[in-house]
Amino acid sequence: MSDTLQTAVVGVTGYAGAELARLLLHHPRLQNTPPVFAGRVDSNGSSGDASRNSIPLAEIHPQLAGGHTANLKLESFSWELLASRGVQILFLATPHEQSRTWVPEALARGLQVIDLSGAWRLTEAANRAIYNFEDEGTKLAAETQSQAVYGLPELHREQIANASLVANPGCYATSIILALRPLVAAGIVDLNHGIVADSKSGVSGAGKAPTAKTHFMYAADNLSAYGVFTHRHTGELLEQIGIDQSQIVFTPHLLPIPRGILSTIYAHFGGVQTAESISSIYHDFFAHSPMVRLFDKSLPQIQYSVRTNYADIGFQLAPDGRRAVIVSCLDNLLKGAASQAVQNLNIMQSWHEAEGLE
Repeated sequence: MSDTLQTAVVGVTGYAGAELARLLLHHPRLQNTPPVFAGRVDSNGSSGDASRNSIPLAEIHPQLAGGHTANLKLESFSWELLASRGVQILFLATPHEQSRTWVPEALARGLQVIDLSGAWRLTEAANRAIYNFEDEGTKLAAETQSQAVYGLPELHREQIANASLVANPGCYATSIILALRPLVAAGIVDLNHGIVADSKSGVSGAGKAPTAKTHFMYAADNLSAYGVFTHRHTGELLEQIGIDQSQIVFTPHLLPIPRGILSTIYAHFGGVQTAESISSIYHDFFAHSPMVRLFDKSLPQIQYSVRTNYADIGFQLAPDGRRAVIVSCLDNLLKGAASQAVQNLNIMQSWHEAEGLE
């Protein structure tokens, strides 16, 4: 294909950044225009030479070596570099604070941005407060936030198609929103009874930088809850499902596996439901969503979705028809991050939503 869209990725050294690079390098529409990889160039443990202004991509991620990627490099970031390469869409797989600084500048320079951080996901100040952004309340931050579209294609395709800034959702949030939004939108969930979302993620969800709770001796042979009532993805659940804080309890857990998320969600209904009625709600809601797989006769498992670009959803209805357990699985680095970003790219370019992902 002869499309000439030029993309750039900042943050390729991280786990999600590596997956994003792999997907873009193999995207059928981008074979003639590999991404520009930009960031901080230093001795990253393999180059050993902090004086260089570029590092071969294969030194950072040997799994990406070979073929048309052989000459690709991570180059020292500058706006001039992006301009000289004709970059049109900028992917940021950067920390929240970095994205808060760079996104307004990118937009001012006429770039479209797909941001994988949490910097611009939340429309309500009360939900953003957990990030403690230094620019909160400024005119520039408000103007930038007004341009942001929450990048969950299954909910916001039309807005994403015309967006200048797409805020890629959080991984936990994606798994829970996709499972709950159809039922809540259908009006069958008894919100006053409360929803419980019990989520478990592999260690890569914590990022590449090691911490006391993610190194092998802590995580192996262990299962631990964290971020109880304080996790940053909670605000996304409230805003995108359309509920308030009193109506859901979300508890994330750290699993001793590299990647993958399983969310087990407990919901009560206002009236008696049948398996067929709930299945119909899901199938109607996701009728045009190629990256969601619905399990009608079994429940999803992490092993089915890991290293794929799909979100898997299934449910089990209680005998009384008033309660259900919903299970939602995805790969936190793919549908929870990198492949969702590529899905958004496809929509922004009017390409098939699943191109390069199925």
